[in-house]
Amino acid sequence: MSINRSSLYVKWHRRDDSELCNVIAEIYSNYPIYGYRRITAMLARSGYNVNHKRVSRLMRDMNLRAIYPGPNTSKRNFAEMVHPYLLSDLVITKVNMVWQVDITYLRTNNGFMYLVSFIDVYSRVIMGFRLSNSLCTRSAINALEDAILEHGKPEIINSDQGSQFTSEIWINKLQQEIISLSMTGKGRCTDNANIERLWRSFKYEGSYLYKWNSVLELQKNIPKWINWYNHERPHQALNYLTPWEVKHGYMDKIKNLSTYPCLQQLQKIDRMNL
Repeated sequence: MSINRSSLYVKWHRRDDSELCNVIAEIYSNYPIYGYRRITAMLARSGYNVNHKRVSRLMRDMNLRAIYPGPNTSKRNFAEMVHPYLLSDLVITKVNMVWQVDITYLRTNNGFMYLVSFIDVYSRVIMGFRLSNSLCTRSAINALEDAILEHGKPEIINSDQGSQFTSEIWINKLQQEIISLSMTGKGRCTDNANIERLWRSFKYEGSYLYKWNSVLELQKNIPKWINWYNHERPHQALNYLTPWEVKHGYMDKIKNLSTYPCLQQLQKIDRMNL
């Protein structure tokens, strides 16, 4: 029939690929946590004799990637750069006594972005932040300089043992500013609980209020969310005041809850839930 063997193979192979792509897409839609290995196993259980390399290629062509934990932002640098945890028995009684700092990753359509932020432990005000496309120490230092310029210096900054916060440039910066360094124990995220709780609010509440599927959306909407968090979001732990109100001394005005029946009722509900 004067048909080239290779042409016949390519046409048949492409038709076979389209059928296989449909099956892969169906499996992925039901189980987006599956990578090419598990999808290959699922195909085999359904009677498809297909190589994992082919499944990987087809998933790559369809831009399908398994949902998996993001990059670890807490790898430490040198053991000698680790400092002790200073907050164990410390009673925090004022603003700028202790700040906590951390970095979180944000998934976008174009890859990962990284957000570093400082939170005041007493008032829960977000003191400073920077968005970056890399896990660099310079971004954290820039955020610290912005925060100090606007809010003044903290006495202590607590961080995890990530490489950014055990780096020489970070430690030197805090020593120059006469700020005490405190670091969480290895694997003890509860030592940095306030900022970990901030990330939870940011990723869950913020994703409903604003969009950040792209870098431009992040750059536009993160400042809006932080402004809302600082000035408008009431906190249960702060007697339902906003962080900004606590920072500016409103906490003392509601110590007598009998003058605020609604707050008194809310606190009663909180105790019942405990």
